[in-house]
Amino acid sequence: MALIVQKYGGTSVGSVERIQSVAKRVRETVRGGNTVVVVVSAMGKTTDGLVGLAKQISPNPSRREMDMLLSTGEQVSIALMSIALQELGQPAISLTGAQVGIVTEAEYSRARILEIKTERMQRHLEQGKVIVVAGFQGISSIDDLEITTLGRGGSDTSAVALAAALKANLCEIYTDVPGILTTDPRLVPEAKLMDEITCDEMLELASLGAKVLHPRSVEIAKHYGIPLVVRSSWTDEPGTKVISVMPKPRPLVGLEIAKAVDAVEFDTDQAKVALLRVPDRPGIAARLFGEIARQNVNVDLIIQSIHEGNSNDIAFTVVENVLGKAEAVAEAIAPALRSHPANTQEAEVIVEKQMAKISIAGAGMIGRPGIAAQMFNALSAANVNIEMISTSEVKVSCTIAQDDCDRAIQTLCEVFEIQDSPMCANPHNIALESPNAPPVRGVALDINQAQIAIRHVPDRPGLAAQIFGILAEKNISVDTIIQSQRCRIVNDNPTRDIAFTVAQVDAEMARTVLEALALQTGCGEVKVDTDVAKVSIVGSGMVGQPGVAARFFEALAKEQINIKMIATSEIKVSCVVTEEDGVKALKAVHEAFNLAK
Repeated sequence: MALIVQKYGGTSVGSVERIQSVAKRVRETVRGGNTVVVVVSAMGKTTDGLVGLAKQISPNPSRREMDMLLSTGEQVSIALMSIALQELGQPAISLTGAQVGIVTEAEYSRARILEIKTERMQRHLEQGKVIVVAGFQGISSIDDLEITTLGRGGSDTSAVALAAALKANLCEIYTDVPGILTTDPRLVPEAKLMDEITCDEMLELASLGAKVLHPRSVEIAKHYGIPLVVRSSWTDEPGTKVISVMPKPRPLVGLEIAKAVDAVEFDTDQAKVALLRVPDRPGIAARLFGEIARQNVNVDLIIQSIHEGNSNDIAFTVVENVLGKAEAVAEAIAPALRSHPANTQEAEVIVEKQMAKISIAGAGMIGRPGIAAQMFNALSAANVNIEMISTSEVKVSCTIAQDDCDRAIQTLCEVFEIQDSPMCANPHNIALESPNAPPVRGVALDINQAQIAIRHVPDRPGLAAQIFGILAEKNISVDTIIQSQRCRIVNDNPTRDIAFTVAQVDAEMARTVLEALALQTGCGEVKVDTDVAKVSIVGSGMVGQPGVAARFFEALAKEQINIKMIATSEIKVSCVVTEEDGVKALKAVHEAFNLAK
């Protein structure tokens, strides 16, 4: 007998007929010899309707009263679902988040789950009942019984958290799509259904805007090793499995308040190649990395900073034993990129040896502003200067001098309370969750971002920490971070540009606080560009396969799409392009990797 948690979204329970259909599916699952807990969302557009009612009374209603109001939507759904099951002869009971024992932080509208008290649920399950739980909600403590809601994607989060607390055999997320697709089918009708995807890949895609699963639910599944399946409410198709390796045992108290950083990783066998002042036009990155791939050279981090005038910089890291090949390719290409071959100030090749990559990693970093700033501040306090920065949703990586690596490791382990001695990051272990994974699993487009650049940031430890620390104080989450390779002397001080992306709604607040900081610290101007889109490829199978990034860049070059920024992690490559080119880029890249059905 298996214990299964099933979650049904608002469209799946959007009418009486749909509720009755779901009830029949639940009954069939029980008849298959399973014990079932059902988590449901509010019916259809109920939540939007309730928000509209509140706005008619007050333009700024209190968050407490909004939680009280919005929690009623799920209560309607659970009562109707329980009645529908009982009409089919299946014993069932509906329970609110409070009744089921979901205890959260005392944060209205965005609470995280602290623990789930399962005693009452266990009693009902032993009596053969299906428990129908109101998703999206909990209580701040057993004493004051304050109702809280979990924010966007809260029902997904409730379901996976219940599966973890009950040690369920499976958590099924039922929705109005057949599973997880290679990209948004509204933009690319040929998008293909995936049979499986790893938790790490799903975390990246979910954080990049794929709306089938909320990142918080994937984070819990990864932390507790919950088998997760995304399926359609309308068919019996198997859907998409979200798989993970067996995690280390962790307590269920503080369930969603896990440490943001799980590991400090390092690699001391790194070298950097940078091309400075290359033409800012389509095809440059494709040409460079296409030739590197033909030499069978694996590239680790890739960054392209924002343009300055008609040029920008591209830098990448490789292991030292293939540095000769990578440098030779860059030196061979550089003259062809210059307006005049003799002008060595253009497309200049810079090589640095004896470098190390230091990274912090953890699914808990998602949606928590300030983690990157905490890392930069720790390195600054240890007098470790950062050469390159590259980020993903679940990892921040910096290249530093090899001699500084031991000190950096010790500092970061202390700051993030990592007890075990860090082992050298082996990128080939990433693919263990799904050893036959394709190079690219999915493609995502985010058109709700803005690019911010700070010119001429003094190149000394501590300033990156100040920049991202002040943004964290304003609760502004930063996405892609790039530090330029070009060093410009301003008032006898070496400086570099730093660029990053934030949500468009945060762009003006970010500009305001950063302009004030720039005056205090001697930085140059702060530039904001809201005409951007971020296109990303994700896949654990790209590890150890030269040419994946080059194929991405070539697809954009064929469409004459210019790249504004490049940032990578082990399983993701992201390019910032103009918003106008966003959908065209998505379609071109999806086709380039043969992801269509």
